Formats: sequence, C-alpha cells, structure tokens
Amino acid sequence: MGKNITLIGVCACAFLCQVQAQEQKTEGYQFTELKRMPATDVKSQDRSSTCWAWSGLSFFESEIARLGKDTVSLSPMYIVWHTYNEKADRYVRLHGEMNFSPGGAHYDVQWGIDRYGIVPLDVYTGLNYGEKVHAHGELNSLLRAYADIIVKNPNRKITTAWKDGYQGILRAYLGVLPQTFTYKGKEYTPLSFAQMLGLNMADYIQLTSFSHHPYYTSFAIEVPDNWLNGNTYNLPLDEFIAVLDKAVDKGFTFAWAADLSEKGFTNGIAVVPTFDTKEMKDAEITKWVSLPQEDRQRQFIQQPCSEKKITQEMRQQAFDNYQTTDDHGMHIVGKAKDQNGTPYFIVKNSWGKYNKYDGYLYASYPYVAYKTISVMIHKDALSKELKRKLGIE
Repeated sequence: MGKNITLIGVCACAFLCQVQAQEQKTEGYQFTELKRMPATDVKSQDRSSTCWAWSGLSFFESEIARLGKDTVSLSPMYIVWHTYNEKADRYVRLHGEMNFSPGGAHYDVQWGIDRYGIVPLDVYTGLNYGEKVHAHGELNSLLRAYADIIVKNPNRKITTAWKDGYQGILRAYLGVLPQTFTYKGKEYTPLSFAQMLGLNMADYIQLTSFSHHPYYTSFAIEVPDNWLNGNTYNLPLDEFIAVLDKAVDKGFTFAWAADLSEKGFTNGIAVVPTFDTKEMKDAEITKWVSLPQEDRQRQFIQQPCSEKKITQEMRQQAFDNYQTTDDHGMHIVGKAKDQNGTPYFIVKNSWGKYNKYDGYLYASYPYVAYKTISVMIHKDALSKELKRKLGIE
C-alpha cells in the first residue's frame, strides 16, 4: 500500500545515503549480532495470507526451546483450519457484519493452541490440493463465497448442513485433521502434544502503545484482522520499546505484528530515514530526481542513514490516518548493531530465504517504535513492577 512520502524526500534521503557510502568507502550495511535466541528454520508462507500463523508458531517454537523442550516445527495449517472454521461461524452469526479474510493476528494462534492443541508440521502440512507450495487464492475465494451464500439465506431458513459443507471445503484443500499421531514413538492427541511441549497459553500476553486508550490498561486493537477481539496491554512508547529491548537481553523472543509498506522496508532492512531539505543544495536534489527510477531504487538506502526520532504523537497519527496498518506478522529473535553502532532487532520472516540474510531482516528501533501494531511475548519478560501495574499475575 502507498504512503504519503514525497518523492523528493525519499530520493534526497537516498542521495544522502549514497554520499555517506562514498565517504565511508564501506559496502552496504554491516551487522554485528549482539544476541540471538534459537529459532527453527526459516519457512515460506508462499501464496497464502497466513503470516500470522507462521510467525506466531515460530515464536512458540522458540518458546519451546527456551523452556528446554525439543526443537520442533509446528503446523500453521492446523491453526489455519480451526481459525477459518471459527471465522465462518461468527460471520454467519453476525449476518456477515465482520471481517472475513485469510488474515489474522498472533492472538489467533494462542486461541487455537489453547482450544485445539497443535501438531508437528510433518503430521499436517495442509497441502491436499495438488500443489507443492501454499497457494490459497482458490481456497479463500471459495470459503468467502460459501459463507456469503449462507448469510444471504436463500431458503429463508439456514439449513443444518451448511457447516458440514464449509468444513468439507477445508478438508478437501487442507486435509483431514489428525485426531491422534505418533511423535518419537509416543502417541498424542493435538491437546496432549501441546501439553507435553510445556506451552501454557495463559502465560502469553500482547503489548502495544497507542494514546487513544489509557496506558496500563488493555483493549482490543481496532484492526480488521483482530476478529477474535484479543486484548492487548497498552504502554507509553518509550516504556514499550524499553520492555522489548530488555526482553531480548533476558533471552526472550516475541511475535511482531507491523506495517511493512514504508519505503524503508527493503532488501532485508527496515528503517525510517530522516530528511531535511536544508541538508541538500538545490543542485543535488535536481541531480538525484533526474536519475532514472531504476537507478534511484538501486541506490536507495545502501548505507546506514540518520533516522527520525519517533514520538508517541507521530506513531498515533500514522495509525489514525491509516499510514500504519496491520500488514504482516514476523518474529523477533535477537538484536544486532550496524557499523555505526546503531541497534536493530533481528527479525525472522516467513517468505523463505529470499534475501542475502537468509530470510531474516534487521529492523531499527525507530522502525519498531513507529510501525508496530502489537507484540506477543511471555509475561515473565516483563518486570515484576510492570506486571503489578498491569494486573498480571
């Protein structure tokens, strides 16, 4: 989606970055890892809008490792099946007056595991429709069309068969859900498997920072994909970022829901470049704007640039005017610094190993402060004082 960033501003910042690159005579970003927690292999959501499931389960996979259990890859499509089923039920009950899309939130994963358990990825891949990768365009269209027909109520009375028909579509595309399975020589149900892994969903909370609700209270963030109305604790921005920074220092990872449509989200980097026209002469701006678009894009953010100082007001305004939306779910697993000593969070994505960082990216603290919708984290990552303040036991 587009953002209200002027062409001159973006291009001029890129020009400044290029000048810095020439002065420093250093090739690109150079990162030094400060701390990285264990994470399972980078996977790909492919052509499905299920980042929330992949990143949410990646987070819980790291939690399993932190708790001293086995390294295991979990099944996103198991969670997708249950959330899509629940979504249709609510959509019909609300006469179609709710968001019905493949998108979701990290809370959906927490809800799904708590209610239905979880299974390993190799037990349930969700690839039951002749494809080697996840391609949900046809499935999503069918589910929405089916639900819309039920809501229209052509018989003037909804039949008892509609749920079986809807679930039949899910079974046809994603496969029959396993009732029991064998893992390392032992038989489990999805619920007993989740219990064996040591996952207690009551231990996980969501955090955010918005000024349209009181701080140190919880509320359901007003984004379309929060269809389950999961609550999130609200902190002042500086405290929110400090909590995330200290959490990584203490060995915690967290699931990250964020907007990624900024121009500074590119090539494995997520930054919020600053620009002041006073920093450039008119001739420099003219020269930069006259470059072909391909050259401008190639040179954009090739070196660390100065970034905006994000305030609570800036963050709130971007959310209020739709410049910040719930675009993508990812998993933050550590932190690093660039050659200038600037800190970044290390982010695991779900697009496969698509970049030079093998599917990871580096998000600056200003970017996280500006573009985060919410995070999901273990409650013990918070200080005792903050937990008391929030009423968390």
